[in-house]
Amino acid sequence: MSTDTTRPSIDDLQAKAKVIRQHIVRMTTEAGSGHPSSSLSATEVVTALYFGGYMQYDANRPDWNARDRFIMSKGHACPVLYAAMAEAGYFPTEDLMTLRKLGSPLEGHPNLRRLDGIEASTGSLGQGLSIGIGQALACRIDRLESKVFVMIGDGEMGEGQVWEAIATAAKYQLGSLTAIIDQNGFQQTGATGDVLDLTPFQPKIESFGWHVQTINGNDMGEVVAALDAAAAVTDRPTAIVSKTQKGFGILPVLEEAGDLNFHGKPLPADMCEKALELLS
Repeated sequence: MSTDTTRPSIDDLQAKAKVIRQHIVRMTTEAGSGHPSSSLSATEVVTALYFGGYMQYDANRPDWNARDRFIMSKGHACPVLYAAMAEAGYFPTEDLMTLRKLGSPLEGHPNLRRLDGIEASTGSLGQGLSIGIGQALACRIDRLESKVFVMIGDGEMGEGQVWEAIATAAKYQLGSLTAIIDQNGFQQTGATGDVLDLTPFQPKIESFGWHVQTINGNDMGEVVAALDAAAAVTDRPTAIVSKTQKGFGILPVLEEAGDLNFHGKPLPADMCEKALELLS
């Protein structure tokens, strides 16, 4: 439950992030599929949102009307979301090992029809921010002060719908909306700079009228400071360009494998063991 106003320390959040990383590695290796590296880059931000006091939610009442919402638009990174939800009490942590298994609600992409606490079924990239705008507008109509956070991949920023959504959020002055771009530098087919380089993101998004920050998204201190600054902005939407490293936390293992992208594949057992040693 996240209605407690006590703010954890940076050290506490870093310790929680390490536990979440352990879950990510274990569950994807157990599943024999999934996207561990895409999840690991986003761990600090997701950890801070769920355990840093920035989102109000009640895991025992996932449909609580006044809750804040988090949408994982880069749906393939759902292992980090599932790990955070389990640690927050939405379901037992043991269930994480059912990821991608037949009958499990922990599907390969978030499915709101299968798992309580999921705010949007995502995975068709480019749609999450539009969904977040709809939810923010609905909360405004219902006179709720709920905040909406949307995590977007940097490869996903190549979708035209994202930029239409950026323009729309500015039009409606959605101060309750925060977009977080997980700029880890890679997408499925290679480096984002080689596929379609849209960087730097900050001046482009600012030109639409948003408040924008660029941070090291694997530095918990910077993440917390950015979320604090975003919370103070209420007259327009905010964005955080979170520069990260894909596979952060187990980079030596990926370097040894010769693949820093390591997209869409779990760590085999020997690599998993080495990764968990790094995260111990």
